[in-house]
Amino acid sequence: MTGRPDAARRGTWDPRLYQIVALSALLAAGLTGFGFEVPPSHVVVTLASALAVQWLAPRLRWPFGRIVPRGAPVAPPSPPSFEWKSALISALSLCLLLRARHPAWMAFAALIAVGSKFVLRVPRAHGDGYKHVLNPTNGAIVILLAAGAPVWVSPGQWGHHLPLVFAVAAFGALVVNRSARGDVTLAFLAAWAVLLFARAEWVGQSWRAPVHQLENGSLVLFAFHMISDPRTTPDSRAGRIVFACLVALGAATVQFVLFRTNGLLWSLAAFSLVVPWLDRALPGRVFEWSAPGTGATPVEVRHAETGAVPPVRAARPYRPA
Repeated sequence: MTGRPDAARRGTWDPRLYQIVALSALLAAGLTGFGFEVPPSHVVVTLASALAVQWLAPRLRWPFGRIVPRGAPVAPPSPPSFEWKSALISALSLCLLLRARHPAWMAFAALIAVGSKFVLRVPRAHGDGYKHVLNPTNGAIVILLAAGAPVWVSPGQWGHHLPLVFAVAAFGALVVNRSARGDVTLAFLAAWAVLLFARAEWVGQSWRAPVHQLENGSLVLFAFHMISDPRTTPDSRAGRIVFACLVALGAATVQFVLFRTNGLLWSLAAFSLVVPWLDRALPGRVFEWSAPGTGATPVEVRHAETGAVPPVRAARPYRPA
């Protein structure tokens, strides 16, 4: 039998499957138990739009851009595979965070989120392939907010329920552990907690205030399911820790100095632009999706996820025995 062995058969489940289960469960809990103001039509439109863009975008590029070495036989081009998992994660995240009165805006947000993976990207500092400039979900939300679109983020929808925080954290811990990105999540939460308690001391607040701010489902959702995105975080552990601290500091500046809402989202979008520089200054192992700890994926799958077309390799000359 030929072909890539199934990940489950090798005991190396794709971390994105865990994340899809986690986000789906959170969305179901929000709709049934927390009264999220998300019409079912918005959910359907968002999911369908994201999957449609993910299917269509690589096919608009195929078979253009194939690199064929001079003198090599040209193999018949094969259509790109449908990498639906990352698109579904982006769509579920949009359903959890973004709100709009008209479903067309949710479809447009899905278009930006998934489409940005094929447009807003830079070559990796080390290794082959590309890296996303912005977290797809975060980038779509920030772009729409900056453009003045009639959309909004509802951070208070989760309330301040400690059991919910632990549930979101438990789901998220499983995901970041499988994708080897627990360091960026823990570094961000530690830096954010330090900043909240330092501000409370500075202004003379009781420590109940920062504790209350940490008991927030949206914060934990951001820490475990957004800032930990392996395709938009630095490759090295040192780079990820620096990145997490910068995002926390930027969010505190937006929220407590500029007195603007959605500080975490604005800060993540801003400091995502610094990631290519951190990869060059603090190089590390390039993340791939399916090996234990790092998720190694064949290069053909990585090209399919980003929309790039893998080069055609020259065939070995036949040598009779």
